[in-house]
Amino acid sequence: MKRPVGAVDESCFEVDEQPVPEPGPGEVLVRNIYLSCDPYLRGRMDSAFGLGEPVTARVVGQVVASADPAFAEGDHVWGFLGWEEFSLIRGADLTGVDPEVGPLSNAISVRGMPGLTAWVGLVDIVKPQPGETVFVSSATGAVGQVVGQLAKRAGARVVGSGGTDAKVAHAVDRLGYDAAFNYRTVSSIRDALRESCPDGIDGYFDNVGGETLEAALARVNPGARIAVCGMISRYESTDDPGVRNLISILANRLTITGFSIYDHVHRLPWFVPRMGKWLAEGSIVYDEDIVDGIDSLPGTFIGMLAGDNVGKRLVRVGEDHG
Repeated sequence: MKRPVGAVDESCFEVDEQPVPEPGPGEVLVRNIYLSCDPYLRGRMDSAFGLGEPVTARVVGQVVASADPAFAEGDHVWGFLGWEEFSLIRGADLTGVDPEVGPLSNAISVRGMPGLTAWVGLVDIVKPQPGETVFVSSATGAVGQVVGQLAKRAGARVVGSGGTDAKVAHAVDRLGYDAAFNYRTVSSIRDALRESCPDGIDGYFDNVGGETLEAALARVNPGARIAVCGMISRYESTDDPGVRNLISILANRLTITGFSIYDHVHRLPWFVPRMGKWLAEGSIVYDEDIVDGIDSLPGTFIGMLAGDNVGKRLVRVGEDHG
């Protein structure tokens, strides 16, 4: 194994077999079921994870042994656990999951931090108003698919971008976007935004940065709000070419806010039942791209960074009896 330099490849990973541990006082042994693959993990691979240690990500699973009175065998939980089949963790670091609310996997996707990320960035920062135009990059991803639907609920005209024709069709036909374009095949992103946003952009939810952010800056209306959620176009880059069109910030009196969902985790208890209700009534739809087997993780993660997923990318490593 090795740390990645630039693009991640499979030589950065290895599978290691260890005995399943027993929980000590206050600890819980979890049989992991769904492991999350997220773009931000690429940056954490540079230094946050020790070589030879599992990648830590959002995981939902089932308690198989507990030395914490707050959790019993059979309980479903989620937490920041390893990319592994069993995890030993303090009970204090786990959150219970009610399997009756909906699919277990949703606890680390639409009913979890990705869904809350969409809410915080759109409602708190972009603040769409009826009749405005909102642009969403990575429109069909784990976060973007919720952003687009929430913006439509607010009465905005919503435009998305994606990296395949299938994603573009999915954004319009499944998620209700008013327009979408394939940023890989258009003559230029700037021209695509001019065509799809004829009245300019009032709000931009940015998941990718780079050329897309530059193009959006050239198309915004005065007073536009931009929520910077991610910059996946730069995660595997070894240099920083900077961002052009920054004069638009001054000329158009823009508000640009970067945010991290880790500053808002305390809002999950409020958010989970609200999103659960919308899902149950069908007013929000959500797609997960699930791959089976822990051995598939390296290729699945690499493919996600390249954009081969439609919806939230998860890896299933255990039986889901929820």
